[in-house]
Amino acid sequence: MTKIWNESGFVENDPWVIETEELKAVEGQQVLLPLDAFIARAEESNEVGLGVLITPADDVEKLHPFIDRVALVAVSFPAFSDGRGFSHASLLRSRLNYAGELRAVGDVLIDQVPLMLRTGFTSFAVRNETAIRRLSENRLPAIDVYYQPTAKAAKSGESYSWRRRPAI
Repeated sequence: MTKIWNESGFVENDPWVIETEELKAVEGQQVLLPLDAFIARAEESNEVGLGVLITPADDVEKLHPFIDRVALVAVSFPAFSDGRGFSHASLLRSRLNYAGELRAVGDVLIDQVPLMLRTGFTSFAVRNETAIRRLSENRLPAIDVYYQPTAKAAKSGESYSWRRRPAI
């Protein structure tokens, strides 16, 4: 069972669906389109509020001409060891200036959530039981020191990590 979580808590009645042979969108739901299908649909119409599913091998730069029409970008993490989704999030936020909802889907583990938040993810499709339990208990792991700048500033409000501050 997959639950959608953001920093406000678990989301009820999320309208977005990744269609499979077993799961099809019903009335009131919206489909997260694979990148090529999204581009084809965006080129055929002026529709706004679309959702797109990015896989690790996709080139997110292809979204650039349509970025203002995207309501949700879901980035797939097929395995916890595949970090390409972090790069996709960083590119979406920094180069493409995407300001909408950015969702991590797939193998999302509790230890990765704070790092995903720092790279710009705003919501998570969580199916790992430990992650669901810890999120419901509001128990995110703490990571107090960062080595690189990201989409989300460190708690101190600085835009870069402690290693990049000028020496005193």
